[in-house]
Amino acid sequence: MTDRAGLGWLGIVRLGLVQSSIGAVVVLMTATLNRVMVVEMALPASLPAALVAWHYVLQLSRPRWGHGSDIGNNRSRWIIGGISLLALGAILAANATVAMPESLTFGIALGVLAYAMIGAGVAAAGTSLLALMASRVIPERRPAAAAIAWVMMICGIVLTAGIAGRLLDPYSPRRLVLVASGIAVIALLVSLLAVRGIEGEAAGGDDTAKRPALAFRAALRQLWQEKLARDFTIFVFVSMLAYNAQELILEPYAGLVFGFSLGRSTQLAGFQHGGVLVGMVLVGLGGTLLRGDRTLLMKRGTLLGCCASALALIGLAAAGFSPERWPLPPTVFALGFANGIFAVSALGLMMSFAGAGRDAQEGVRMGVWGAAQAMAFGIGGFTGAGALDVMRTLLPSLPSAFASVFAAEAVCFLLAAAIALRLDRDRSPDSAPATANLASL
Repeated sequence: MTDRAGLGWLGIVRLGLVQSSIGAVVVLMTATLNRVMVVEMALPASLPAALVAWHYVLQLSRPRWGHGSDIGNNRSRWIIGGISLLALGAILAANATVAMPESLTFGIALGVLAYAMIGAGVAAAGTSLLALMASRVIPERRPAAAAIAWVMMICGIVLTAGIAGRLLDPYSPRRLVLVASGIAVIALLVSLLAVRGIEGEAAGGDDTAKRPALAFRAALRQLWQEKLARDFTIFVFVSMLAYNAQELILEPYAGLVFGFSLGRSTQLAGFQHGGVLVGMVLVGLGGTLLRGDRTLLMKRGTLLGCCASALALIGLAAAGFSPERWPLPPTVFALGFANGIFAVSALGLMMSFAGAGRDAQEGVRMGVWGAAQAMAFGIGGFTGAGALDVMRTLLPSLPSAFASVFAAEAVCFLLAAAIALRLDRDRSPDSAPATANLASL
């Protein structure tokens, strides 16, 4: 399963199960508890939104967790520690939610603690998991490994949402706590079994124990001196900002401009995620079966995904001006397909770049890039919705307001593509081994 040839396919799938577990627990926070606070408890929608934003703030700690896994001799313990913190935070979050009607102050205080634990748990487990994949998956398997990680996370979200939805009807506070606790415990047990022995004896040949034990600030300073690391951090932030900005406005767009019912607009998410899965699987298979430098292939896939996403967003912007004739579901599927190509290619590129530099420090690199992603996700949804509100007051029609926001997202994707083109330029000699073939693009 784990040998000097790298992590085997079964080992990659086992790590994918950890991603599924993370997605399963996080969806409770972003969907289930959000719904309960707003609908069943009639609390302001800004309350769960603020708690979710707080969990993203805590994910800025990713570089610190990644550094911890770098200087240790076993990344698995950091993964399990993070999942344990995540599971406990989810249980506390459910209890905080049901406590709010009795004592809003106590419930919010407990919620702040719980969501902090959720954010820190996701940061610790997710960063260490990706660092383990980056250090142990051979280049030929990285595209498929990236696809497996993404797809299994989505599967965990979808499966949990479906099961939890059935178990929570009819709703009661006690039922909510029991369901949330059960999912959290199952996620922890699955993760424990998934990582058991996956690194083998003495960390399975991983060289984390052999690296210089740099202090965190020194490791961060060393990373930031490398142009490749800085440019890729900016790329991750800009691209993920574009990726997430449409999340909160797509269904309102379908309802307000196209006149879709609640059911029809909700089905658009199915079209989008279907496209995402198809794009991810295509990149995973193509990147594994095609011959050539995998870093170069992933860079080309990233550029294609960014440009195709921009084109799909332009299509969405244009759709509102002829809603009677424009086929919205296929356009949303195309956006998901382009996003899937981008997401897997970017993650594969991230895994390739994580080992670049004077000392590999995969954990610190994954942490910095994960923090940039978390910041972009936290800002993206709010910025997209806020920009729409502003544009609705400035522009004469709803289609114009939505089109301006979609066009701005398209520009962000094109800007991300331009940054990606520069990732191999003016690189330091220390990072050359990981990017030596990119100049041929």
